[in-house]
Amino acid sequence: MNSNDMKLSRRDFVNATLAASTALALPSGLLAQSPADAGGPTVWLNMTQEELDAAYNQRVYAPNASKVIGRLQAQNAAARARLGEPEIYAYGETSIESLHVYKGAADNGPVHVFIHGGAWRGGRAEGYAYVAEPIVNAGGTCVVPDFASIDDDGIQLSDMCRQVRDAVAWVYRNAERIGGDRDRLFVSGHSSGGHLAGVVMTTDWPGLYGLPTDTVKAGLCTSGMFDLEAVRLSHRNAYLKLTDEEEELLSAQRQLAHLNAPVLVACGSDETPEFQRQSRDFSAAVEAAGKPVTLHVAREHNHFEILETYANPYGVIGRAILEQMGLAG
Repeated sequence: MNSNDMKLSRRDFVNATLAASTALALPSGLLAQSPADAGGPTVWLNMTQEELDAAYNQRVYAPNASKVIGRLQAQNAAARARLGEPEIYAYGETSIESLHVYKGAADNGPVHVFIHGGAWRGGRAEGYAYVAEPIVNAGGTCVVPDFASIDDDGIQLSDMCRQVRDAVAWVYRNAERIGGDRDRLFVSGHSSGGHLAGVVMTTDWPGLYGLPTDTVKAGLCTSGMFDLEAVRLSHRNAYLKLTDEEEELLSAQRQLAHLNAPVLVACGSDETPEFQRQSRDFSAAVEAAGKPVTLHVAREHNHFEILETYANPYGVIGRAILEQMGLAG
């Protein structure tokens, strides 16, 4: 059997086992359409191209997105005022390769690296002080790296993944310098940052960086994408331009041999069907590989509302981060 035959067999299996659950998650307007009405034949599971593209467009499923983003911007401004300006360190040679570090009060505390989302196109470290605040208040240090956008000249997704890995490696090697304990290093990410967090969690640390296999002690992947096949079939590939090699090597679900720490996978019950499926499938694959994983579905949360819970030490994600770091009261 050649690789194309194997790929088709895997897709046929996914179609057979997951089509029904995906259909139930579609908005009523899309669910009522036949494939012909929706714009042609199915291209992934039971979805047409139009439906698949909608399933990778959060605003189709989150009509309140602008309001939630506005609240997050207000929370971020308030958090920055309370925390003060972060310390900034370079982890690479280009200007974008920098880290915003919010130190906890105690030296040698646990360190959390948060990887922001933005469809691999947007977002900057300065916009996520609200993620750091509960961690700092509980005694930990929070690090938010900046990295390139897929829209930058000459940048591919593999470059972005290399940068976030470099950032985590820098934090491990320089943990004492920023007041942290390298043996208590944790990672999370949301949306495309959830994908990047999955890549970090499945990094060959000894082979690529000469670091321990358990460089990261635990991770939290929120609303991420862990197998890039469907992403590549969607409208997002117009700017991602994924290669076969990138699809394979940057799909965390296919690199589980390098997963050496517990992972919490989270998504909202009101997210798109594909983002829910991605989390379910990744969690199931990790479990099938015999590695520790927890799947948490936040009821009545969409893609943006679950991000809000990072700012709350008692929120779905805020609490989970503190528990992983051993800081929950």
